[in-house]
Amino acid sequence: MPKSDVEKLKRKDYEKELEKLQVELCHLQDWVKTTGERIVIVLEGRDAAGKGGLIKAISERVSPRVFRVVALPAPSDRQKTQMYMQRYMEHFPAAGEIAIFDRSWYNRAGVEYVMGFCTPEQHQRFLELCPTVERYILDGGIRLLKIWLEVGQKEQERRFAARVDDPLRQWKLSPMDVKSFDRWYEYSRARDMMLESTDTDEAPWYIVRTDNKRRGRLNAIAHILSKIPYKRIDKAKVKLPSRSDKRQYDDQATLKGRRFVAEQY
Repeated sequence: MPKSDVEKLKRKDYEKELEKLQVELCHLQDWVKTTGERIVIVLEGRDAAGKGGLIKAISERVSPRVFRVVALPAPSDRQKTQMYMQRYMEHFPAAGEIAIFDRSWYNRAGVEYVMGFCTPEQHQRFLELCPTVERYILDGGIRLLKIWLEVGQKEQERRFAARVDDPLRQWKLSPMDVKSFDRWYEYSRARDMMLESTDTDEAPWYIVRTDNKRRGRLNAIAHILSKIPYKRIDKAKVKLPSRSDKRQYDDQATLKGRRFVAEQY
């Protein structure tokens, strides 16, 4: 039985471990900026598997200019006429950037296939060509990490029910989530076909169990860090200069009579 099913992680312990990992993400950020590395992180998984929470844990202490989150809406009419991968490649990283795809081109292997937004022929063609495309991505010098977040059936149902009743979470429950809810096994089969075709030696899939969200986040971040050969960059310690007193004046008196926000708290 997975450890995540047996033992909960206390918030204090979780936050302590998360802070350590976030420090390392800052070191990774410095290394990426210094070396000009380009990294793509693909996050896929079932609905309510915890992608949003993981992305927040990764990105909340780093620069959005380096760690760019890509969460594309449904394609426009124009994009539907483009080569399938085209709209995703527009968001690939330049030197010194990490692009985190909150869902990706693997939509075709999952929701598009299960919900009938693509034909069986398009789905099969995608599975056949995807490994070749990913080899081209790797040959172009981009590091590609693919992570699948796996949540159990009962836990997914519990999270969906919580979204129904909680006004702070209702925005997470999209009409597509509701339509997809009763198709658990269709998604399971789609997942298995995807893994069978696209889990390659060059671009492997790594599965993270997320029934326990806290453990799942820590395990996923630790895995990402382990797969990138970053090094800590030595930097001179910043020393703040003394403030100049030249042209000194009372800069608070000039604010009198201006419109301030009411201090309600």
